[in-house]
Amino acid sequence: MNMHNARAVFGADSFKSILDIPVLAIRWDNAVALLTRLTAERRFTKVTFLNAHNANVAYTDPVVAEALDDFLILPDGVGVDLAAKLLYGASFPDNLNGTDFIPAFLQASTRPLTVGLLGATRVNAEAASKKLAALALQHRFVVIHDGYFSAAEEPAIVDRIARLRPDVLLVAMGVPRQELWIARHIDARHCTLPIAVGALLDFLSGTVPRAPLWMRRLRLEWLFRLWIEPGRLWRRYVVGNPLFLWRVIGQKFLRRPAPAKTRPRAGPRAGPGADP
Repeated sequence: MNMHNARAVFGADSFKSILDIPVLAIRWDNAVALLTRLTAERRFTKVTFLNAHNANVAYTDPVVAEALDDFLILPDGVGVDLAAKLLYGASFPDNLNGTDFIPAFLQASTRPLTVGLLGATRVNAEAASKKLAALALQHRFVVIHDGYFSAAEEPAIVDRIARLRPDVLLVAMGVPRQELWIARHIDARHCTLPIAVGALLDFLSGTVPRAPLWMRRLRLEWLFRLWIEPGRLWRRYVVGNPLFLWRVIGQKFLRRPAPAKTRPRAGPRAGPGADP
């Protein structure tokens, strides 16, 4: 699905622009139905999720911002809900965080699919594959490769994806590496739905614990993650969340575009430095 055409089909009212990133405002069940229809019709569509961290990355990096412009972007987390409330007077209809939404989408898809897994460690990817296979018995899950590979290994990995031609490709390499990798290497020859899923495979494997259900219901999972991994995540949440909201306030009251759209195009990013 060409996202510029898709925005015309859905209509302007179906998207909320968060720091110049168009995010689809859609109900959970409708989003499941949309992805199910795209796979059935074999309509190639790149999918990712926007949270405060992703938005901050795209705000300062024109390469990431340009890549996201061709993704179907779904809302993830309390940060973008607060942004939507501030900018539009209403939050997104549902929180489509990938950790819950992707397993639910696969469970709801009755037509047998081939699902490729790319990213995380090999052990975690294999464990996640088994967990998904137990949740959605109708599908075939194939671990393609872990997320620790060199540029020299990429052609073989891309070739394997093309030979498998999965209906869904879950890419778990962290932000922004996963989105950039999809943008640079994956097209309709390789799969139907490449989906950037962050730490999903780590969560499914059980290696990284989820927040208790009561914290998730209160939209405080970010606080639990900060408690579990303070050294890695303090900058993202303690610094990044207020910075994101400050930038959203700037969007509302100063009506200024994100700097990433005004800076010259940068060259390709090197290295795998990424955050799930």
